[in-house]
Amino acid sequence: MSRFLRIAAPRSVAVIDQPSVPLEPGQARVRTIYSGISAGTELTAYRGTNPYLTSVWDPESRLFQPGQEDLGYPLDGWGYSEVGEVVEIAPPAAQPSGTAEKDPAVRVGDVVWGIWGHRDEGVLAAESLRGHVLPEGMDPLAGAFVRVGAIALSAVLAADLGPGSTVAIFGQGVIGLLATRFAVLNGATVIAVDGIEARRNQALAWGAEHALNPSPELAGAIRRITSGAGVDVAVELSGNYRALHEATRAVGADGTVIAAGFYQGEAAGVRFGEEFHHNRVQLLASQIGSVPNRLRSRWTVPRLQQTVVDHLAEGLLDAPSLVTHTFSLTDAAKAYELLDTDPQSALQVVLEFS
Repeated sequence: MSRFLRIAAPRSVAVIDQPSVPLEPGQARVRTIYSGISAGTELTAYRGTNPYLTSVWDPESRLFQPGQEDLGYPLDGWGYSEVGEVVEIAPPAAQPSGTAEKDPAVRVGDVVWGIWGHRDEGVLAAESLRGHVLPEGMDPLAGAFVRVGAIALSAVLAADLGPGSTVAIFGQGVIGLLATRFAVLNGATVIAVDGIEARRNQALAWGAEHALNPSPELAGAIRRITSGAGVDVAVELSGNYRALHEATRAVGADGTVIAAGFYQGEAAGVRFGEEFHHNRVQLLASQIGSVPNRLRSRWTVPRLQQTVVDHLAEGLLDAPSLVTHTFSLTDAAKAYELLDTDPQSALQVVLEFS
């Protein structure tokens, strides 16, 4: 038997038993070790605010079509930050005579990261795990940060930071903190913004020069820190519209705002007739489905992810230190409730599988 997590309805989580399925040719079975819970995208499903619950995404027109459901409750297999051990591989179907054999994508015993949702075992095409093997000796828990790390790195690349750059990073949750660390490693001066003191302290520990609490005086404080200029770039990762508005106030004339949060509903609190208009602010979206436009001839999402793995392996990112709570799959409902109701005490929440 195997088990998986089901979001049965808004704020209702269950653990479902199902028979283990036999492998088909070319598939691998991965025993889950850790699975990180996203405090952004997953909570939109848990709370019932995700746009896929009320509309359909058309990949051809790249438009949401309202009035229909792309997804509906129950939602099975949510989760995108898994790490586990390969325990079984089914040989691929027979190759045509004379075809050269490729090196296997994975081997039994490899520890891999990937996306197979909150379940105690994943069955995937073995080839899909090529390039997903963690370096020997690396803490498996670090593997649960590869995907969120890639989201953060993509936003930092979109911001085009380097030595001498100034950046305000709004939201110091897991992805915001990872973005802060990448920005520091790129040589930028970082002003971290978050309403939770523990997160501001973590940002300072990871190299931010300043950590500010959101307030009506925030833009003025940033002007004083930057000798009146404002920051070159603001990266908004909280998904809060008020923070997005403050990001447009934080940058100087001809500055850029990278909107990388997962915003829900209508944009209450954003006033584009003010600093955004008068300072000619550029607004760019960053999303993990692709890399920034100017980098597409050289960067890919797999390269983003491998870069995160390299930084984790080299000790440049101590991502496991961001884990504040660990739960078993049986107690997953408590994990979601914690993230939903007590964000002050929770940062990265992880499901641990025995």
